Amino acid sequence: MIAALLSLTLLGLALGLGLGFAAIRLKVEGNPLAEELEALLPGSQCGQCGYPGCGPAARALAEGAAPVTLCPPGGRPLIEVLAAKLGVDADLSGAVDSGPKVAEVQEDLCIGCTKCYKVCPTDAILGAAKQVHAVFREACTACGKCVDVCPTEATRMIPLPATLQTWYWSKPEVST
Repeated sequence: MIAALLSLTLLGLALGLGLGFAAIRLKVEGNPLAEELEALLPGSQCGQCGYPGCGPAARALAEGAAPVTLCPPGGRPLIEVLAAKLGVDADLSGAVDSGPKVAEVQEDLCIGCTKCYKVCPTDAILGAAKQVHAVFREACTACGKCVDVCPTEATRMIPLPATLQTWYWSKPEVST
């Protein structure tokens, strides 16, 4: 009994030391530019850019394989920051900054099919089969996937209502 315990302890210790050594010796260095770009992206992992998340999108930006206009939730401010960081010119003609939005489920149209619930990347939709669904505004990233799959058009994107925490004074428009 003691021999088995001792042998398993020694085996565990040897394997642990081996893994620790391998983690230090075989460490893979990441691209520091990609890490900086990932920190600038919203981190919503919505997939609107065509990549499975913000990490792969940042790597593609760092390699020059993606345009700086790839992130719709970031809007015009993010495009300008990414262009300045990468030292490229950005075409802002196609960038629409409609302000922050959030999904909303219209209770009178919702049939409880759970299609929106299944495609939400941040689990911002609460509901079950044959029940009315609701949206957690704090978790919604406004990716629009729920709007695309709703068969009854009960889900829509609305501007985020202004509260004391989200209200800001808009910049005055320059008249020419």
